[in-house]
Amino acid sequence: MTNTPIDVVLIGGGIMSATLGSMIQRLQPEWSIRIYETLGEVAQESSNPWNNAGTGHSALCELNYMPEAKDGSLDPSKAISINEQFQLSRQYWASLVSAGDLPEPSKFINSTPHMTFVHGKKNVQFLRKRYEVLKKEPLFAGIEYSEDPEVIAEWVPLMMKKRNPREAVAATRVAAGTDVDFGALTGALVQSLRERGAQVALNHRVKSIRRTKDGLWKLRVRHIVGNTPHDVTARFVFVGAGGGALHLLQKSGIPEIKGFGGFPISGEFLRTTNPKVVAQHQAKVYGKAAVGAPPMSVPHLDKRVVDGETSLLFGPYAGFSPKFLKKGSWWDLPGSIRPGNIGPMLAVARDNFDLMKYLVGELLASRAKKVAALREFMPTAKDGDWELITAGQRVQVMKKDASRGGVLQFGTEVITSEDGSIAGLLGASPGASTAVPIMLDLLKRCWPDRYPQWEPMLKELIPTLGTTLNDHPAKAKKVMAGSARTLQLEQ
Repeated sequence: MTNTPIDVVLIGGGIMSATLGSMIQRLQPEWSIRIYETLGEVAQESSNPWNNAGTGHSALCELNYMPEAKDGSLDPSKAISINEQFQLSRQYWASLVSAGDLPEPSKFINSTPHMTFVHGKKNVQFLRKRYEVLKKEPLFAGIEYSEDPEVIAEWVPLMMKKRNPREAVAATRVAAGTDVDFGALTGALVQSLRERGAQVALNHRVKSIRRTKDGLWKLRVRHIVGNTPHDVTARFVFVGAGGGALHLLQKSGIPEIKGFGGFPISGEFLRTTNPKVVAQHQAKVYGKAAVGAPPMSVPHLDKRVVDGETSLLFGPYAGFSPKFLKKGSWWDLPGSIRPGNIGPMLAVARDNFDLMKYLVGELLASRAKKVAALREFMPTAKDGDWELITAGQRVQVMKKDASRGGVLQFGTEVITSEDGSIAGLLGASPGASTAVPIMLDLLKRCWPDRYPQWEPMLKELIPTLGTTLNDHPAKAKKVMAGSARTLQLEQ
């Protein structure tokens, strides 16, 4: 720890900081990099596998990426965009595996079919229409559809056992889906960063950020164990602290953060490790969200592989806590309120009554009601097989809107200063799955003069960078098959 300015400071030891750090280290190996993480290990908040659904979001099964318009039409553009972004992440990971900078792929990514399941005639009609649209798109090649209970029972026997035979059901299935352990992936990326010379300061909390007269950033850092404060200076700062990013960006004083607020949503999952139950479900199955529910609360029954152990996860059940991080402070929400974001936050509260009603209902839900929701997916679920676990905190972005005063944004928002010397990430899903394209965008915005020089090297790591796979069927098939082989995935 010296007084020499650090070239790149990454605040937060999650997937975003790890991804950005690994890119910068390859593009500018001579730059000094330091990660500050409040906790004793990296990837313990939103990147932790039990705080993250780990779907490998590619819009293969998530209905909220392709909502039905008022006229009944379906636009696949957002679903295609999310899938394109995930393909960039896969290519980057595959390149790092080939270079020996990531471990055996099965330690962080595994093949798991992605499915959507609905019941009721209206929902069946919607899913059929969605399938008819997506089957024509190259990135969704291989998608299967069925309304036949026997076929669906072959795909997911647990979900059809003892189900009402007169109930209208439908499902789609993409065998080439994935399950990603973003905790293991983050840990491997950070380990590679260490081996290449980056410093990782665990148990260090960044308390404040302010601009110095010479254009650098001064960070007040406190070592949690010894409670010892010290100052460091940095040429570039990335605030990838999850729910903690809003506070730090506000303290930086950059005008770009004015008007932004955060609405925290907590969650819970039911989990089973019963081998007899786990062996009967080999997929990630998404349903439809309840009216007023946020996209992150779409119910899903997932096969998960964490540290080599397989389990099933069902949920999430939304809740509320004023904390912005799972291990945050009860004062996080009130402490984030500023004169510039009160208006947008009140406007969001006014316009999102259904969401408030939904959250209240979730907070009051008994365990019996939560198990009943599971049984809509799995009729034979036994209460005793399942334990309730607390998932990670998510902070939804609230920001100014010219027409409504403020809007609640479901997704991620990259905030950068005008000169590009500080940036931060707010928001949640699809988040981790699209970390690579998000960080590529950040590189372009923060170093516009250097990016053209970096692009050839980035294209070596991500061959299709700057192009779209969905417009080139043969190329899409080849690239997806190539990354699948390297990552040892079924295709």
